[in-house]
Amino acid sequence: MQDSIDNESRLVECFRNALELDGPVEVAGLEYQGIDAWDSVGHMVLVAEIEETFDVMLDTDDVIDMSSFAAACRILEKYGVAFASRTV
Repeated sequence: MQDSIDNESRLVECFRNALELDGPVEVAGLEYQGIDAWDSVGHMVLVAEIEETFDVMLDTDDVIDMSSFAAACRILEKYGVAFASRTV
């Protein structure tokens, strides 16, 4: 269970780093183009950050389908990354 909690924290950090988020941004509620930083360029930076952090290579369809934090969790689960709790 600890690894799955760590994975969620790691994913939150991916979003914070890639999208250069500061302050009290609720990462779990983020959606693509919901904030200025998550545009097409920010999306590719985020994908690279996730791939490096979790040592995965996302399929093109998964890159396109990653439209929210929740979607990122679902997609990463396909690659064997476990998350403690998801509400989606």
